[in-house]
Amino acid sequence: MKHVTILEAEAQFEKLVAEVEQTGDEVVITRNGAPVARLVRENAIGQDHEFTPEQIEQRRQAIRNLRQLARELKISATQEEIKEWINEGRH
Repeated sequence: MKHVTILEAEAQFEKLVAEVEQTGDEVVITRNGAPVARLVRENAIGQDHEFTPEQIEQRRQAIRNLRQLARELKISATQEEIKEWINEGRH
């Protein structure tokens, strides 16, 4: 998943749309470092997203990396606490 600022999205809009259309990857548009919008291929809207084996492995590796970092930093939090933290950041 690619992240771009609003200014980058404005400057590269046609290119980003073509990229999303061809690859099916999503583009996250950020303002001041925070996600504010996603650019997704139309057939992905409102449907269950089916991931490729490569995407599944990337997500699994990301989870393993986060768990390893949490162990190294000695962070112990439940899934509920993490969800609350995420939701707090959305307000």
